Amino acid sequence: MAATDIARQVLPIKQDQMETQSGSPDNPWAFIQRLGEGCRTVPLAGHVGFDSLPDQLVNKSVSQGFCFNILCVGETGLGKSTLMDTLFNTKFEGEPANHTQPGVQLRSNTYDLQESNVGLKLTIVSTVGFGDQINKEDSYKPIVEFIDAQFEAYLQEELKIRRVLHSYHDSRMHACLYFIAPTGHSLKSLDLVTMKKLDSKVNIIPIIAKSDAISKSELTKFKIKITSELVSNGVQIYQFPTDDESVAEINGTMNAHLPFAVIGSTEELKIGNKMMKARQYPWGTVQVENEAHCDFVKLREMLIRVNMEDLREQTHSRHYELYRRCKLEEMGFQDTDPDSKPFSLQETYEAKRNEFLGELQKKEEEMRQMFVQRVKEKEAELKEAEKELHEKFDRLKKLHQDEKKKLEDKKKSLDDEVSAFKQRKTAAELLQSQGSQAGGSQTLKRDKEKKN
Repeated sequence: MAATDIARQVLPIKQDQMETQSGSPDNPWAFIQRLGEGCRTVPLAGHVGFDSLPDQLVNKSVSQGFCFNILCVGETGLGKSTLMDTLFNTKFEGEPANHTQPGVQLRSNTYDLQESNVGLKLTIVSTVGFGDQINKEDSYKPIVEFIDAQFEAYLQEELKIRRVLHSYHDSRMHACLYFIAPTGHSLKSLDLVTMKKLDSKVNIIPIIAKSDAISKSELTKFKIKITSELVSNGVQIYQFPTDDESVAEINGTMNAHLPFAVIGSTEELKIGNKMMKARQYPWGTVQVENEAHCDFVKLREMLIRVNMEDLREQTHSRHYELYRRCKLEEMGFQDTDPDSKPFSLQETYEAKRNEFLGELQKKEEEMRQMFVQRVKEKEAELKEAEKELHEKFDRLKKLHQDEKKKLEDKKKSLDDEVSAFKQRKTAAELLQSQGSQAGGSQTLKRDKEKKN
């Protein structure tokens, strides 16, 4: 069904009205877009009840539950698993990684968490073997490919005819906690390259892991150095939003504390009269939830309690939309056609289909021509081989005839020699017999003479 027919069925308006308001009876989409213009505000005479929509949305969201996906990127041994256990106040199952991995691998684990009446499906993806190789040039590629694979899976689900997005498990990465080693000097080139490759695909929150390994003065200088290097290299990290008045002040303050210097620990020690998560050292105790010791509380507040929904929204509206737009543009889809007219999905589909069929026919013709050419080449090769075979046969036949003639001549010569030999033999035998007879007669004659 044509777009004009659909518009006429949905909107009971006259043809001349469409022509007058849209300028063309064949362009109903422009008319539909103009319907929302000039919207008026009218007062209500009494209570209607649609003010309960926020409560309905909250109840529906609570019943469906939420999902949140965290990507932990950092070198082996920086405490990624420990920090996750500390953040969510639980013990996630997982095997410790070693430093003998041949390449970077991503390990994903999904957990169902429940707090009060709110359910959360949490997915934690950790990089295994990151930074352990001698050649670290391509260490970021498995991470980028993994993030793109999650975007592609969601896009394929969106493009299905029968979609089940309400029950689809969204595996797109909502936040990337990038663990920086507490060197106290500057960022490694691996860190800068990786964050630059990831900043357009995921919300990056840089954190200094095991920040108790350096002094406070070194930590302050290190934060300034990291921020300066990120800005100079054009790395876009996630900024906590300040457009919402309710969280603008706290988010603006926390943006100044990035990157967060954190410490993770699941061990609880008795400090005063309370049990607290802390790390015990010979020189003293470092409290995880003490803001004078580290920024763990700030990270938890910003990541989970204040901006979790914004991270999810930024993932969908910014990073996924960028990936989706690039993929659709690769497929030939545009918002407007070359004449700046509204984009028509059906026309683009038909155009791409015809283009594809044309390319298919062209490739089919090329393959047919190639097949014919190869058949001709094969026939020429076979004819040449047959010609060579015939020539070889003729040579062998001639050689055979020559050999046969030589043998016949030799046989004739031998036969002549045998005949001559037989003749000589016969003559010799004849002479011998004649000689024998003559000798015998002489002997008889002598015998007779002796008797006489």
